[in-house]
Amino acid sequence: MKIYLIGFMGAGKSYWGKQLADHWQAPYYDLDDVIVAEEEMAISDIFATKGEDYFREKESMLLRELSRQGRFLISCGGGTPCFQDNMDFMNDHGTTVWINPPLEAMVDRLKRKKYKRPLIQDLEDEDLYDFVEKKLAERRPFYEQSRVIISSDNISLDTFTEKIDHA
Repeated sequence: MKIYLIGFMGAGKSYWGKQLADHWQAPYYDLDDVIVAEEEMAISDIFATKGEDYFREKESMLLRELSRQGRFLISCGGGTPCFQDNMDFMNDHGTTVWINPPLEAMVDRLKRKKYKRPLIQDLEDEDLYDFVEKKLAERRPFYEQSRVIISSDNISLDTFTEKIDHA
């Protein structure tokens, strides 16, 4: 089992990643956390000091490194599928799952943790919806290449695992 969870920030990738890895007793990695540990600095600091290009190269390298394992579950950053041919790589090496809850649900979650996210930390709450809508539209062509798409915010662990098992 090699599963990549993808989706926009606030979609629930980290939450479901932990749930599913626990359920399947599989090694779990939050790709952003792996990058933070490797770089010994917050993602916002990596973006600020080394730039997004550096971050995306590091992200792609670590994604490929982690994928060498026999089984795993990886929660990817929201932009991971959109750079460095990562989406093709993930589809070639495992099962991609796009977690796609309603836009409003993601925006509500993001309002509570803006400070942790470099792309939105300086946005006013009233500008967040438009930003997420625009950015999601840019990333949608990559996300839509997923093998499994979860478009409900009210899904149980059983339903989630069933969809993946039948992919």
